[in-house]
Order: sequence, then structure tokens, then C-alpha cells
Amino acid sequence: MRSSLLLALFMLIALTSCHTACHHYDVYGVDEFITDAYLIRQGKQSILDLEGVESSELCPEAMEEYLDVIAEDDILNIAVYHPKRSDIMESIHLINERIGFRVSEGKVDLPDIPPIEVAGLTLEDARLRIQESYRTHIQDIEVFLNYKNRLARKVELIGPVAIPLIPVDGKIRLYEVLALARVPNNANFFKSYVVRDGEQLPLDFYKLMNLGDMSQNIVMRGGDRIFIANPSDSTVMVMGEVGSPRAVNLPYGFISLREALVSAGGIPFTGNRDCIQVIRGNIPNPKIYVLSWEHIIHLPNDSLLLMPGDTVYVSEKPITSWNRFIDQLLPSCLGVQTAYGTYRTVVD
Repeated sequence: MRSSLLLALFMLIALTSCHTACHHYDVYGVDEFITDAYLIRQGKQSILDLEGVESSELCPEAMEEYLDVIAEDDILNIAVYHPKRSDIMESIHLINERIGFRVSEGKVDLPDIPPIEVAGLTLEDARLRIQESYRTHIQDIEVFLNYKNRLARKVELIGPVAIPLIPVDGKIRLYEVLALARVPNNANFFKSYVVRDGEQLPLDFYKLMNLGDMSQNIVMRGGDRIFIANPSDSTVMVMGEVGSPRAVNLPYGFISLREALVSAGGIPFTGNRDCIQVIRGNIPNPKIYVLSWEHIIHLPNDSLLLMPGDTVYVSEKPITSWNRFIDQLLPSCLGVQTAYGTYRTVVD
């Protein structure tokens, strides 16, 4: 019986040993972890590279403003002023208030003049053309023009936003669109992205919104779609001997190892602080780092960064394994001992 207990104890310690548990995989130390943390600090594209995801460079044209023109189905606000023709002013004002002036087949219909071709014109060119048409028979009339609504020239936002459609004008940029849409502060900027012409643009929302990096502030175009991710769309798992094993949200694409452990309730006395493992990559071929508590308390946070998909596992102390083994074994032993005592009593 005693030899069996010793064998079981040896096997339990072997299975929970940090070095033995990892010997099938490539194991790295703190130096490699710090090197990779430097790459993580560089932002989303570097993190994607670490994940093995190919990424491209942002096209320079995406930063350039463009000449915005009136398009089919745009709805225009048109107002006129004339010191004597209040009838025309009131009739145009009434249409503006109710429906606006929709561009249909490239033209817009106004009172007292033939339909005017405005598609493909800037607002200023369209204003001058309408004013010139009116002045052929009404002198000194002034025309004012802007957009009431744009059905085609809009950016669509999908996710936790207050305003899902924002019109574009050739100048409005990503930062302003996100502000107008009222994107919540806890949105997952790492997982958020822009799709243009069916392709995802290589943008880092965290750099734009939190670091003020204007190299990410592209000019928006009609038909662009912005996907805003939820806070829980990227996480790291903290498991093993921690106060409260859980998934920790990564809204910015990274978190320090220290912060992750604190979020999971820290390491209790049963945990092995010399065997804190970070498992990165896919299950068949993970990259495993082994760190200790001394690294965590002495190195700065930005030197020990986790990225989405990482798993932090804190091993238990060998004595913890032994105590748990004994706790599970004792009820069985007591049961056997009680049964044997009852049997002896009956036999005797």
C-alpha cells in the first residue's frame, strides 16, 4: 500500500512539473517574451504578423481628399432669395421642409424652371447652374444649396454605435465618422476594421483613437463599411492556480501579464510562482514561454505583453498536488478501513 502511494505521488509530481509538461514543445524564456512584447507594442499589424496573418500596406491615396459631386438619389436642400418674389421663396421652402429635392435621372425639378442636370457637379457648380437658370427670367435671385440626405454616398457602421449611417463629402475622415457615430469607449478597437470595395483596409483603430496617430485617419468614401467589435471579441485566458480563472478582454489588442493576473485574482499560495507559462499560437504547435514571479514584479509592464489568443497557465506547487491527492484519497481509505472493521467484527 505504501509503495503504491509513493508511485502515485511521483507520477502526480511529474505530470504537474513545469519543465516536464512542456518538453514536447519549443520552450522560451523571458528574453524571447520581452522581444515579442516589443513587436506587440508596435501595433495591430505587428500582432497580426506574430499570429501568422498576412497584412498589406495602406494605399497612400486613402489619405487624399477628393472632389465630391452630386450623385443619383441625393436629396438636396435648396433655398432662394428675392426681395419681391415671396411666392417662389415660399414654394421652395415648403418642398424643402417636406421632402427636399431628390436627384432623379441626374436632374432636379424646381418650380417655374425646366429640370436641371446636376449629377456629377459639385454643390457650388450646381448652385451656379440653378441660379443661372432662374435668372433668365427673374433678375437678382440668389440660390443656396447643400445636402439634405445622401442615400448612396454614406458610410455604414455595424456594431455598437448610436448612428449607423454617416454621409461623406470628400473631406470627412475616419476619426470624425467614429465620433459622429458615437462609438462607445469600451469598443474593441483592435478587432474593428474598415471594408472598402470588398477588401479590409490595414488600419489600426487603437493608434488612431487612443494615440492620436493621424496616419490612420483616412478619408472616408461612399460605400465604406466600418465594423465595430465588441469588448469580448479578443481575449486572453488565465487558467490554473489563480484566484478566479477567466477570459480577460483585450479591447486594444494587448495587455500586460501583470494586469491579466490581477484581473484573474492573482496567484494564491497554492500556485507555483516559478512556473508561469504563456502559451501562444495554435494547439498543435504552440510557442510556450516560461516565466517566474520575479520577472513580473521587476520588469516594466510594456516588456511583458500578452496578445489575443494567448493562454496564461499558472502551475500548482508539488505540495499542492500532494495535498489534493491525499484529500481525494482519504475518504476512500476511510471507507475501506470502516468496511474492513465491520467485516472483522462480524467474523469475530
